[in-house]
This record gives sequence, C-alpha cells and structure tokens, in this order.
Amino acid sequence: MKKSISLLVLFLFSTSLWAANKEDTVFVETKITLQTKTGEIFGTLTSPEKIENVPVALIIAGSGPTDRDGNNPMMKNNSLKMLAHALSKNGIATLRYDKRGIAESKLAGKSEEDLRFDDYINDVQEWISLLKQDGRFSEIVVIGHSEGSLIGMIAATNANRFISIAGAGQSADKLIKGQLSAQPKEVQDISFPVIDSLKMGKTVENVNPMLYSLFRPSVQPYMISWFKYDPQEEISALHIPTMIIQGTNDIQVTVEDGQDLSKANPDAQLVLIENMNHIFKIVEGDKQANLATYNNPDIPIANQLVELIVGFVLDRSDDLTKTHKK
Repeated sequence: MKKSISLLVLFLFSTSLWAANKEDTVFVETKITLQTKTGEIFGTLTSPEKIENVPVALIIAGSGPTDRDGNNPMMKNNSLKMLAHALSKNGIATLRYDKRGIAESKLAGKSEEDLRFDDYINDVQEWISLLKQDGRFSEIVVIGHSEGSLIGMIAATNANRFISIAGAGQSADKLIKGQLSAQPKEVQDISFPVIDSLKMGKTVENVNPMLYSLFRPSVQPYMISWFKYDPQEEISALHIPTMIIQGTNDIQVTVEDGQDLSKANPDAQLVLIENMNHIFKIVEGDKQANLATYNNPDIPIANQLVELIVGFVLDRSDDLTKTHKK
C-alpha cells in the first residue's frame, strides 16, 4: 500500500516513572507526537527503565471513541493501559496511541465525508516505520484489539509478529447484517440492499429515514472502504508469526470468530482464555456482571493474557499455549 501521508515524529521531554507493587519493576512513559497533514496524533511509549535491544508492541485500540487506554467518554476500564504496563514490567516496550479524531488526537480527524478505513491502516504503517528506525528495539509486534485487529493485520506485513485479540472473523458488511438479523424482516428488507450496494462500492442516494443514522450519505464512503476488507483473507496473507486470542466470555466477538481466523491461517496459534471478556477481564457472572466490568478500572486484566503475549513475543509461547490452546 502506498504511503499517502508524510509524517514526522517528535519525542517530547516529559516522562513519568512507575514502579510495580510486587517486583518493584520500574518502567518509563514518554509522550510521542506523530505529525500528519491533518494534525497531530498523540501516543505513549511505555518501556522498561533501560531500553536496549527490547521488543516493542504497537497496541491498536478498537472501534468508536476508544482511546489509547481502552476508555471512552462513557466508560473507563483502563484495559489497554493495564496491558501496556504489564508488558513493560516483563521487558516488552509498548506504544499505544489515540487514533486520529479520538481523544487527544481529535484535531487530526478528518470530516466524516473524507475519512476512510485506510487512514487508520496508513497511520499504523507509519508508526511501524518509525519504530523500525529506532535502534533501541529488537523487533516490532503489532497487537490489534477488536476492530484494531483488522487494521493491524493489514498493516503488519512489515512487522515481526502479529497478535489479534477479540478480532472479528467476518467482514464488516456481514457483521452488520448479523446484527440486523435480530430486527423485524421489514427492517432487513430495506437495509440489506443498502449494505449489498456499499459492498459493491456503490453509494445509495435515497436512504430510508429509519436507517439514516446508520447509512447516511456522509458515512457511506467510509463504509465502502471498510467493507472491502475480509479478515480471513487478510490474515491468510500474513506470513509472520501470528497469535489469535479470544475470551470465552466475550459478548461482542465470539469464539467462532477466533476459529474462523485460525482456519484462514493454520500456522497461527489460536488460544481461548476461559471466562475472559472483550476488555480482557475475567468474568464468571451473567451479562450484567460482564457489562459492569466495562466501567470498573479497578478490575485487573487476565493474567493468562499477559503470560501468553509475553511468551509469544519472547519465544516461550509453545510452553504457555499447551494448557490454553483449544
């Protein structure tokens, strides 16, 4: 994919030191700004106190207004922040960032009419290029969560490893149809033709007012750019070590999604974490208990998730997955 945006990265001077409670492991957080033609994209580099020949993981957040920490204006769970800190305590640096148009990177966002799914892919490719130029890092790992899984697997061709966490196994048009299948047949009859048209790359001028919030003309070009990517096709074309992680208590993405990705890339390691939900928390209760974790930053992320990623990145994954692989 051709690079359409020229970027310059500035490492700012402000840093923070944090210490782990149990091991007294110190890690450093450094603010990073990615300059683009449409504005600045802000990120955080979390690393061991001394960065020397260590792997670095680029963490890509999911859909909507999810920020670099895994939060949005309506909920705070710190899932991605916890993951970054846990990996750094284990000798793996991480870079997480607010996607263009989100949180601190809000001003870098394009208008709804101009935004494309490829913009997110291009940004990840530029982050990877930046990290490759930094001599402190031994290899680059891309970790994509939820929608970030699809973005990451497309952009990860120049990385060393890829990890999908709670990634969808079907293209977005099929996902939306699946969600609409719970609606009355009348709704499906007017919405499915719109989806089919967008899948073929054709916008729809006359949208039923009932569907306007979902298929308004200004968002249709973005949906066309999104629908053209099939996760199974993209992950099958990925020829780097790959791990697919899915929680069995995820109410947004199913175990079948992980299995579909695994079938598309038989060389990838598929790991199911018992009772882990969409935001990496272990939940044994009902749906209400599951949703309650989305706005509770005090609940830690699953230990197994950290163990598996650390093992995979540091080439200890074979031993770790023996007890978790399904």
